[in-house]
Order: sequence, then C-alpha cells, then structure tokens
Amino acid sequence: MNISSRCSFFVLITTFVFVSLLHNFISYMRSFASDNNSGVHPSIMNAINECNHNHALGYGDDEWTKEAETLLVDLVGKNDASVCYALTGTGANVIALQACTQSFNSIICASTAHIAVDECGAPTKLTGCPLKEIKTEDGKLTPELVKPFLSGFGFEHHSQPKVIAISQPTEMGTVYTPDEIKQLANLAHSHNMYLFMDGARLANACASNKLSLKDYTTDCGVDIFTFGGAKNGLMYGEAVVSLRPELSQNLKYIRKQSTQLVSKMRYISAQFIAYLKDDLWIESAHNANTMAKKLAEILNEFNIKLTQSVDSNAVFFTMSNEVTSKLRENFYFYDWDIMTHERRMVCSWDTTDNDLLRLKQCLVVATNDK
Repeated sequence: MNISSRCSFFVLITTFVFVSLLHNFISYMRSFASDNNSGVHPSIMNAINECNHNHALGYGDDEWTKEAETLLVDLVGKNDASVCYALTGTGANVIALQACTQSFNSIICASTAHIAVDECGAPTKLTGCPLKEIKTEDGKLTPELVKPFLSGFGFEHHSQPKVIAISQPTEMGTVYTPDEIKQLANLAHSHNMYLFMDGARLANACASNKLSLKDYTTDCGVDIFTFGGAKNGLMYGEAVVSLRPELSQNLKYIRKQSTQLVSKMRYISAQFIAYLKDDLWIESAHNANTMAKKLAEILNEFNIKLTQSVDSNAVFFTMSNEVTSKLRENFYFYDWDIMTHERRMVCSWDTTDNDLLRLKQCLVVATNDK
C-alpha cells in the first residue's frame, strides 16, 4: 500500500470513528430545552398509522375529525362548543384572537406571554390589534394589574380593549387557580370583553391540580381557548375551542385565511382521538410534571436557587455561566434571562428517572470543577 493509499485509508477510518462517536453522543444526549423536543408517543404514532389506509374526505369532512371534535366537546361539557383543529400553536392562537377582535381593538396580556414574545408579531399582524403588555413577577395576570389598561372605551382616538389573554400554565411554569381565572373572566365580561386562554400546555395545568378540562375552561368563564398536543406527545396539531356561539360562527373562515386548514385533517384528528381517549393527555402531562418536581429537588440538593414555583413541567433557576457551560456538554436547555443568569429546563412526557440521574451525575462533575 503506497503512502497516498495509506493516507486515504487513515482518513476513512478516522472519519468513520468520528461519525460513530458523534452519532452515539447525539442519540444519547437528552433535551431539557423544551417539551417540543420530545418524540411522538407510541400510541399517537399508532393512531397515525391506523388512519393511513385507503382514501378519506379532506379538510375535516372525515370520520376521525368528527369523532375528535365530539370527544373534545364532551370534555368541556358544553354541547354548543365549537372545535376546529389547526396545525401549529401560533396558528391556533391567531385563529382564536381573530375570532374575538376587529382591527381597532386591543389585546391585554402578560409581557412574558407567548403571543407577545415568541410568535414573531403574528397576532398583531393578523388581527391588526396592538398588544398591551403587563409586567408580572410570575407570569400571571390579576384584575388589579389589568384594570389600569381598561380605559378609552368609546373614544375613537384609542384602540378598544377587547381581550384579556392568559396562558395556562404561564410561560413561567406557574398555574392559575380556577378562582384566579374566574376573577379575570368576570372582569372581562363586565367590560364587554372576552377571556382567551392559550392552552398549549393546558394538559399540564389540569394534571397539576387534578382538575378536568371543564373545570379550567367552561366552569371558569373562559370564552375561547387553545388546547395543545405537540408539547405533550403529538407529532403536530392544536385545537381551538370556542365556548361562545358568536365566536364560533366564523372560525372556519378565519382558519382558512390563517392558512391553518389542513387538507389531510385526519392525521391531526386521529392523534387527538388517541390523545383524549383513556386519559393519555393527562397521563403524559402527569409524567412531565412529576419529573419537573424531581428535577427541582435535585437542583435544591446543589443549592441552586429556584426562581419560580414548580407548578407544571418547567423549572426556572439561576446558575453560573461556568456550571451552565459544563452541563450543556451533555444536556440542552435555554437561558431565560442572561443578565440574572436565570435558566429554564422543561420536562416532557418521555422524561425518565434515568435522565434525571444522569443530569445529577453531570451536576456533580460540573459543580466540583467550577
């Protein structure tokens, strides 16, 4: 073998070893960055496969979509509720907010709200409405915080407040109690406004306080809400649920204009059938919440300060840059506030005790080396 051949052979072997090691590292590396990073629950994958036979009518005129809509209506306990399925969380939020508003209205939300921070201005672009953002310590709105923004009614020089928008759980992982939601609903209704709930992780809130979907929506006076799936074991898909007839009547047109009407709707609806039957949605959220509680206990063992109460599946804490960098050699997670060194970890339906054990082992190394 000549020198050129030996060099080529060496490069080939080296590349193979490197790729193999990289593959093993990536396949083993787990994410605490977001529950969006988790895989699809096997039951959901089976549901997709089972509906993938023969032909079916498109755009929601299929048997799966009708069944999925009925299941969700039953869960909210309101026969005249209206359900429409969408592809993305942002799309679902935009559909709901458009149903509530005209372009001269305004939407009141927390400054940390997903619609304010993480949707690239889509709610404002598609509704035409400004967002009135309120700073909060824990992500929650209260009547006291909202009342100063309820002004200018009937005055044509000001946008007209029309929606109080909350996230359940909040982006800080905190969970509203039913009474807290009722107070906001009463305030909204007393000013001829609507209460909208972004429920991308609503399953986690229900699991946290052992309450039903009806307890947290219909019984609290919520007018329209989204119900997420992608963060809790679905491949994709979100639902918009209207509890007010006047908000329901134009949902199908708004969904189409918002580019959220999926032609092969059965692949979303079949997922929701599996998700809603036999309480898979609650079981998956319960695991994520339980793992978050265990994660918080581990962080406490290392005297790592938690910055928010752990009500759902998100854990917020402060950690030095050095420890953070070392920990990120094995786990993905995000900075929340760079200035204060606040970080966020999120557990998922498939987070395991072994994941937490490995995280703890890595924390021992990272804190000893700092």
